[in-house]
Amino acid sequence: MPRKVDSGSGRAVPKKRLSGAASGGFRRAVPATTLLWVLAALYGLPVLWFVLSSFKPAGDLFSLPLTLLPHDPTLSGYKTAWDSANFSQYFINTTIVCVIATILTVGVSCCTGYALAKYDNKWLKVFFVGILATTMLPGEVMLAPQFLVVRDLGLYNSLAGIILPAVLTATGCFMFRQFFLTVPDELIEAARIDGARELSIFLRIMVPISRPIMLTLAILSFQWRWNDYIWPLLMLNDPGKFTVQIGIQSLVGAQNINWSVVLGGSVISMIPLIVVFLVFQRYVMNADINAGLKD
Repeated sequence: MPRKVDSGSGRAVPKKRLSGAASGGFRRAVPATTLLWVLAALYGLPVLWFVLSSFKPAGDLFSLPLTLLPHDPTLSGYKTAWDSANFSQYFINTTIVCVIATILTVGVSCCTGYALAKYDNKWLKVFFVGILATTMLPGEVMLAPQFLVVRDLGLYNSLAGIILPAVLTATGCFMFRQFFLTVPDELIEAARIDGARELSIFLRIMVPISRPIMLTLAILSFQWRWNDYIWPLLMLNDPGKFTVQIGIQSLVGAQNINWSVVLGGSVISMIPLIVVFLVFQRYVMNADINAGLKD
């Protein structure tokens, strides 16, 4: 077998040098890999305990000594949770809210981020500062004015009242703005010279190359809306319009709590989030953020 040749000098690279570099890289990777496995275990162990505990009977959850694996696995907690609450209707209501809110959030954030990044106007900068300022306030501070606005619009006790305040998010606008700032202005100028209109530039050039950001924000937005509890609790009083998180709260009794049932209902509510992440995360991981751009 001929030895590998160094492209810079044209000389053959000794095998000892290659093996030494490989072993050095392996030694440097061991501490980082070990640290990542330790962090994964720290984050994953509570989740694993939570899921396995949902298969335990109510009497075994607090029996001593505590055990990770259930001695007598049962699905009674899941069955009781599903029968006690109208989970099918809760899932439909939450899915409607999450899908519509996610589509609107991604679309509005994409348009806003593009305008903030590519148009030079002092009032746009003031608007951007105002959007960022909302992240400096606790969410509870915004509940009262949001409730008054939605109520005066006649959207109280409706799914639209949950969706509307979730359309524009500071996180989404900031993500798209920072991404569009990395897109060269020469690309837009070239499209304008070729006769493309502003709307065509945005839809045919900017939107396709921002696909990784769109998918990332879609996953985050879906998760936010699915796990939202306080705002739907304030806006809804009709049990037929309750979301999943309010439905889980209804499993908690006034005098006592059947933790087996609550754990079962909580795991049921996690399934759609896991499915959405598993379906879309590979598109985010494999997407080329710089697709279509050249230096």
